[in-house]
Amino acid sequence: MAVRHRLIHAAPHEVWAVLADASRYADWVVGTSESRPAGGQWPAVGSSLEYTVRLGPWSASGTTVVRRVEAPAELELEVDSGPLGTARVAIEVRSWGEESLVIVDEHPLRGLGGALHNAALDALLQLRHREMLATLAKVVEQAAGTGEHVKT
Repeated sequence: MAVRHRLIHAAPHEVWAVLADASRYADWVVGTSESRPAGGQWPAVGSSLEYTVRLGPWSASGTTVVRRVEAPAELELEVDSGPLGTARVAIEVRSWGEESLVIVDEHPLRGLGGALHNAALDALLQLRHREMLATLAKVVEQAAGTGEHVKT
């Protein structure tokens, strides 16, 4: 299981505003070049987004479905990456004084990722989460106007 956290210099409702905005998904999810609604009203349980990942000339599409939500504190997603399988991604937003502590917990569920899940995969997920949380912090802090984001 890969768990990572980051302090974001914005109030929890400001973090939630970004997480709850389907049009911002590709702004903070590492590797995602674009996203679009696929069903339901994001982030209601069962709602979904389709996303595209591009790496040079290569691209792949997948789907993210909301499995659990307790606004404005918890969002649990199931990310389906096709042949790579699915993963559970839980995002928790905690009040930390006037700021927010954001915790991401990801665990492969099905498919190749689930079958090959090991410590090396968790290490790669940790690196991805570090970048994703830094990007989320930048997006949230710019939207909130705090201007306190730190380059990582």
